[in-house]
Amino acid sequence: MTTRSAGKKNTGHLTAVTYYSGFDLAHDTYNALSSASDGRIYYVLSSESWDEAGRMYVYDPGDDRIEFLADLDEICGEKGTNTVTQGKSHVNFYERKGKLYFSTHVGVYETIDGMDRLPVNIPGGRKPYPGGHFLSYDLASGEFEDLAIMPDGEGVVTMTMDRKRGHIYGISWPTGAFIHYDTEAGRMNNLGLTAGRGEAGTPGDDFRSLCRSMFVDPRTGSVYYSTSEGEIFTYHPERGSIEKVRDADLRLDYFGSYDPSMPGSMGYNWRRMLWYEPEGVAYGVHGNSGYLFRFNPKTRSVELVERITSEPSRKSGMYDQFSYGYLGFELGPDGDTLYYLTGGPIYTEEGKRVKGADQIAKGGAKGLENLHLVTFNIPERTYIDHGPIFYEDGGRPTYVNSIAIDRDENVYTLARYDHGGTVIQDLVKIPGPFVTGE
Repeated sequence: MTTRSAGKKNTGHLTAVTYYSGFDLAHDTYNALSSASDGRIYYVLSSESWDEAGRMYVYDPGDDRIEFLADLDEICGEKGTNTVTQGKSHVNFYERKGKLYFSTHVGVYETIDGMDRLPVNIPGGRKPYPGGHFLSYDLASGEFEDLAIMPDGEGVVTMTMDRKRGHIYGISWPTGAFIHYDTEAGRMNNLGLTAGRGEAGTPGDDFRSLCRSMFVDPRTGSVYYSTSEGEIFTYHPERGSIEKVRDADLRLDYFGSYDPSMPGSMGYNWRRMLWYEPEGVAYGVHGNSGYLFRFNPKTRSVELVERITSEPSRKSGMYDQFSYGYLGFELGPDGDTLYYLTGGPIYTEEGKRVKGADQIAKGGAKGLENLHLVTFNIPERTYIDHGPIFYEDGGRPTYVNSIAIDRDENVYTLARYDHGGTVIQDLVKIPGPFVTGE
């Protein structure tokens, strides 16, 4: 029987163990890390290479072993076609009827006028990026299936799935088109742009940071997403149109103040949303401010719950240094405890906070900070900061935007670390923070 030390704080720190999957080009991954019903941890390591696509792996906690599953270009049938590679997956894995569903995204950007864009000046006679794919992986047979490709050569930056009905929903990058794919019928529907011209827009005009997380109300089959202006929109496949949720928005004073037409933040967008069945609501976190809130689709209401950023951040009143906020937000195996990997300020021996840049032009880290693991038990309303996380050599995990929890409540993420003199991003395991015993 597993017991937990509810409310007891860890006054020290957590020690993370690094794993090497064998991919020397591994770069920053967003989401693309999930636990499955077979007890294993599935993940994608991203690539910024023109020649090497991202790669999918699985880690088995039982025998502490990593297995390489596939090259993303091979899964998509694009190996050797001389197109811009499928460099990454930007979404979590969604399990339905013994299969994991996920999607691919472009990994190589071109900086044009200071903005990340789809590559235009492509070397080596390569063809343009063909578009992201919706894919499935059969847990029993190990077979992949290429389901569909995104229109207009865009990647998939956001995805969720109605596991009950078999519908996949995606948002494209960079323009932000809303895509509905019916896995049963094999049919795709493009519902148009979700926010201005998305991240293909012009700053100060039609630029809008795109929502990175959607959720489905399993009772109705409606899917929800936010915009940088703080609006909430919903789509139901039977109605066939996108509608703005009336009487509810995310323009809350506690979240901060933003110009949605400028890059460098997610604006009023929620950062990550999770459905919580016992209350029939979705819990979400606003990235910059670190506020946990709940959205009730029936009453169309948004209610602040708690600021769940790290304890040092709460005391200092500071935002996270990662300008978009962190994506490592997930329900644990008990179904009631939220796990959140977030930031915490670093202080010098003289007690001075290490400051970063005041503003940056795109999403990224404004400066160095510690990584903290925070848990929040929803029924008990118990917040615990389990302390900063360090590697065994004292280094700090950085650029952390993913999370998965195994059956024993160990926490996994994908983070940067030095491997043989080269900084890569790979699998990291953090021992479960709760005391266990018989």
